[in-house]
Amino acid sequence: MTYNAGRLGEEMRQLILYQFSGGVHMTNETKILDGKAVANRIKEELKTRVASLKEKGVTPSLVTILVGDDPSSETYVRIKGNACELVGITSKKIHLSEDTTTETLVQTIEELNQDASVHGILLQHPVPSQIDERLAFETIAIEKDVDGVTSAGYGQTALGFGTYPSCTPAAIMKIMEDYDIQAEGKHAVVIGRSPILGKPVSALLLNQNATVTTCHSRTTNLASHVQQADIVIAAVGKPEFIKGDWVKDGAVVLDAGYNKGNVGDVEYEAVAKKASYITPVPGGVGPVTIAMLLKHTVDAAEKTVQ
Repeated sequence: MTYNAGRLGEEMRQLILYQFSGGVHMTNETKILDGKAVANRIKEELKTRVASLKEKGVTPSLVTILVGDDPSSETYVRIKGNACELVGITSKKIHLSEDTTTETLVQTIEELNQDASVHGILLQHPVPSQIDERLAFETIAIEKDVDGVTSAGYGQTALGFGTYPSCTPAAIMKIMEDYDIQAEGKHAVVIGRSPILGKPVSALLLNQNATVTTCHSRTTNLASHVQQADIVIAAVGKPEFIKGDWVKDGAVVLDAGYNKGNVGDVEYEAVAKKASYITPVPGGVGPVTIAMLLKHTVDAAEKTVQ
């Protein structure tokens, strides 16, 4: 199986990192950014908010659309459903056949857009090849785009007033917030430019007054860019791609990758010796990604009673 920084690799990373935490080496100088602890705090807060909504007659609801019979996708949907149930969110799965047309999928999404009891819509990726995935994503009403997949949502995020950024970028920013890691005035280097990770997290960092360099597969002298970074965001989808000698002493390193063998995009042991903060893999960004999906769904539900 091949893993990359695209949506399928991101889903696998969410699944693994949601279920497991640490067991990681920590040096005396390096602080571990414990994503499991951050996620647990978010979920405890969400339980209270969900209970308050239910007292007002509103139960937050997330609908996931699964097209086809991909076993991995079915597993991802089940994991997300279980996470919803833990905080009191209603989770519903709509399972469409492998031969579903774009028109049928779009009609299904449009019906969910009109359903006032549905607060979040998540189209599970990948979809069968005959479907226009981008058209399907764009059909999701922006107020229900809790997974941050629409171009309008991305644009609003970049402009600084987006409600629901993509969940992994939101998770990265939440970890930094919880550990009081300031982006302002810092040089952040993002390795990866996917539309659900590298690009939106670059925009979020820029909106917090960081100076941002976004690197990618065509970047020359990549190591020299990383060596300048106060904050490193690894989202390239290659195992242990970021080497220890690329990272300067005291850098903050957030590894959003997951690759075969339970390793991230960062050469962990070597980088941890130099970083001031680092996320483990597993147990770092992944648990918070799931928690942010839940938070966005509750946020959307609360907007219906304001």
